[in-house]
Amino acid sequence: MAIISVRVSDAEKEWLQQMAIFHGISLSDLIKQYSMDQLEDEYDARVLDQAHQAWLKDDKQTVSMQDVLADFDKPAEDE
Repeated sequence: MAIISVRVSDAEKEWLQQMAIFHGISLSDLIKQYSMDQLEDEYDARVLDQAHQAWLKDDKQTVSMQDVLADFDKPAEDE
């Protein structure tokens, strides 16, 4: 397992330790969990943006649920 060192001030370390206690996890797990969660969210947002840009570039169009149901000759639930 790799080790990564992070430098923080004494006040930041104290606050992080208190947050770890609050969450009932180790300081290492707190930093890892919240760092990974934030990075995964950022990655997802970037992938979504790239997919949306490709969708727009290909001049894709949305289709309403009414149109989809009509294609299957199935009445909509709200009718």
